[in-house]
Order: sequence, then structure tokens, then C-alpha cells
Amino acid sequence: MDVPSGYRACVVGLGSMGMGAALSCVKAGIATCGIDLSDARRAEFAAAGAEAVGASVAEFEGEFDAMIVLVVNAAQARMVLLGETGAATKVKKGGAVMVSCTQSAEDAKALAAELEAMGVTMLDAPVSGGAAKAAAGEMTVMASGSQAAFDALAPVLDAVAVKVYNIGPEIGQGAMVKVIHQLLAGVHIAAGAEAMAMAARAGIPLGTMYDVVTNAAGNSWMFENRMKHVVEGDYTPMSAVDIFVKDLGLVTETGRSLKFPLPLASTAFAMFQEASNMGHGSEDDSAVIKTFSGIELPKKEG
Repeated sequence: MDVPSGYRACVVGLGSMGMGAALSCVKAGIATCGIDLSDARRAEFAAAGAEAVGASVAEFEGEFDAMIVLVVNAAQARMVLLGETGAATKVKKGGAVMVSCTQSAEDAKALAAELEAMGVTMLDAPVSGGAAKAAAGEMTVMASGSQAAFDALAPVLDAVAVKVYNIGPEIGQGAMVKVIHQLLAGVHIAAGAEAMAMAARAGIPLGTMYDVVTNAAGNSWMFENRMKHVVEGDYTPMSAVDIFVKDLGLVTETGRSLKFPLPLASTAFAMFQEASNMGHGSEDDSAVIKTFSGIELPKKEG
């Protein structure tokens, strides 16, 4: 879509997903600023065409039509938007904030209410797709909020997403869909790790096992993506074990709040907790396979 004249966006959080979203906005012709505490990430985005970069919104002149918050959790989103140098103060009247962290429905509702009291409209808009999809402007957005929020963020949504699901007007529904999605993602990784660990114990070459599964009915996107890391022996974090400790913790808490049993999610949560407890928390989430003893895993070449 055509970007309105003078339209400006700010991306808060230039991690793997945030950097991709920021670069997609620049490619779409949106004047985009970026906020991150990392000097290296700010420098990377500055070199890629950012209008400006900074460690806080206080370093920028003027206001923004759109703000995308791609941080780790609700506490970080609240801090960057409402803290001492609150980024929400830089959103134009008629603009909107797209909050894309994984959080509970209750946290999303509470944050939206505080922003509304400031005259700032929020879209509850978690995202999925991984770093590659983010860099290609092909994320999936599962969003809830007012039509005004969708309209204000339309140029940004068009730039960063291949699919935008309008869950409805109620803040918190987007967050709930993301929580349910993370249940599936975490269970799929844990199940994939269990299958590959069993193959290792049985003496099946993991490359062969991977090829069979990815060309058969047992495949899933998470198996295909994450178990490749196991085959390559490369646990460089794309999404760390501790991210799923956080996300599956939120899944189980949500299940308790709904009085709804989640036996598979609870088991996967325990596996990720064990991986973190063993010292693998900062490794790629596929490192959950290291919780299985008595097997030999491939080593990274070179």
C-alpha cells in the first residue's frame, strides 16, 4: 500500500524479530527509527537506512504515527512504553502502538487501559514466523483491538506481515491466541527432541532420521526448523531455551487460570526447565534434546 506522506514509525527492540520488522518498514518506504540497548544492533540498523537510532525515545525529535514494541515480555513492554522515558509519549494523536511481545491476556488489557488513559491506542498484536520471515516482511500477526488501531497501523502491518488475523475488538484475544500458539510450538520442539533422542539411542543416523521425517507425515514446521540445528550440532540461539521456559510458563499459568488441564504443555515446560537448569538456557531452544542422557549428538563442524 502507499505510505502516507510524513508517516513515521518507531521499532522498540531490535532483536531477531524486531530488526526484521524495522528493516521491512524501511524497505516499504516508511521513515523508521529504532530503539535498542545494544550498540551493535543500533549500528546495524543505522547502516541499513534507519531515520535515527537510540537507546531511548528521548533521543528522537518529533512524534510517530506508529510504534512497534518487540521486546521479550509484558514487564519490558510496560517499562519502555510507560517508564521514565516512556516511548508512548512520542505517539501522535491518532497514532497507535502495536505491542507484539508474548504476554497474558490480563497484562495486555492492563497495558491497553493505561495507554488509553494517555490518549494512546494499542493493538494487541503478537507475531510469529521467526527471524527469516521477519526479515522478509512475512510475519504472521494475530491481533485484536479497535478498527482505529488497525487503520493507524495499516502501513506497518502491510510492511511486516504476510498474514494479519483480526481476532476481534477485545484487547487480550490476540495475546491469548499467541499463548495457545506457543503451547503448540513448545510441545512440537520437545516432541521433536524426544524423537531424535530416541533415534540416536537406536543408532539411527540423525541426518537420515531428519530426512525421513521431513518427507513424511510426522513432520512439523518446528521439527523441520529446529531439529536441523541438532543434526548440524549448532545451538547458536535463534530462540533460546529460556524463551520457552518463559512462554510455556505463561501457557501453564493460563491453563490454571482457565481451570483447564494441559498435560502435554506441562511436560514440555518441565523439559525446558530441566535444559535451563543444566546450563543450556542461553542456547537455541533445540538444546532441549540435551536433557536426554545416554546418547551421542552431532558436533558442529569446524
